[in-house]
Amino acid sequence: MTDASSPAPETPPPAWQELALQELRLQRQLLEEEIRGLESRRDQLEKELTSSFAGQSDAIARRLKGFQDYLVVALQDLASQAEQIELVAPPVLVQPSPLDQPGPASAGAEPMAAEVAVASVGLFNQDEALIRSQLESFQGQPDFYADPWKLRRSLEAPTAALLEDWFLNQGGRGAQASTGSRNRNALVVAAAIAILGELYGERFQTLVLAGQPERLGEWRRGLQDCLGLSREDFGPNSGIVLFERPDALIERADRLEERGELPFIVVDGSEQVVDIPILQFPLWLAFAASPQELALDEDLL
Repeated sequence: MTDASSPAPETPPPAWQELALQELRLQRQLLEEEIRGLESRRDQLEKELTSSFAGQSDAIARRLKGFQDYLVVALQDLASQAEQIELVAPPVLVQPSPLDQPGPASAGAEPMAAEVAVASVGLFNQDEALIRSQLESFQGQPDFYADPWKLRRSLEAPTAALLEDWFLNQGGRGAQASTGSRNRNALVVAAAIAILGELYGERFQTLVLAGQPERLGEWRRGLQDCLGLSREDFGPNSGIVLFERPDALIERADRLEERGELPFIVVDGSEQVVDIPILQFPLWLAFAASPQELALDEDLL
C-alpha cells in the first residue's frame, strides 16, 4: 500500500520544451561571444587612442608620402603631355584688321581674334540689347555736359559698327583696324569704357599700353576730353592707368584679377607686337594701324 504523503515522481518536460531551451542556451552563448568581441574591440580602440604621438605621426607621414608619390606621377604625365603640344611663337604681329575685306576672308585672317578670342564670343550676348541701345544713343547729338565717365562726344556709324563687332562678335577680345588717328581711337575706347561702366560699374580698370610718353599723353588728353575726366582719374589707383612697358601692364592686370576686378587692356596702334599674356585676359582691344599711319606717327615724334 502506497503512502499518500510521499511526493509524486517528477514528469519530464515535453520534447518541444527541451528543444526551445537548447535554442535559448545557444543564442545566449552567441550573444556572450559577441559581447566579448565588442569589449575586445573597445579595449583595442582605447589603446589606439592612447597610443604614442609618434605612432600617429608615422601613420600621417605614410599617407603624405602616398599623396606625394601621386603628385609626382601626375606632374610627370602633365609634363609629358606638354612636350607634345605645338607651342606658338611668343611675338604676335598686329596686322591691319581684315574687317574691310569682303567674304569669308575676314573669318580667319586675323591671328589674334580668330585663334584667341573665339572662346569668348558670346560673352556679351545677354547684354546685346543694352549695348546696341548705347551705341545708337552715342550716334545722336553729343552731350558736352554729361557726368564724368559718360561719353560726351558722338560716334559716326562706322565707329559704332566697329564697337558692335568688338563687343558682340569678338566677345570683347580682339584687334580692330585703327580709325586713322590716336584721338579717334581714344573716342572708340571712351565709348567702350562708357558701356563697360554700365555693365560693371567700378569693378573694372582701363590699362592703356603705348610705348612713348608722347603717345600716352595723347591717350590721356583724348580720354579726358571724351569722358569729362580730370588728371586725378589717371593713376595707379584711378580708373585709367597708362603704361609704356607691357610687363608692368601685365603685372597690374594680374593684381586686378586677384582682387576680383576686371582689367580692360587697350593696345596702341604703334605697338608692332602684342605679348601673349595680354591675350589671355578677358577684355582687350588692340588697334592695328596702317603703314601710312605708323609712318606719320613716327614723323611726329
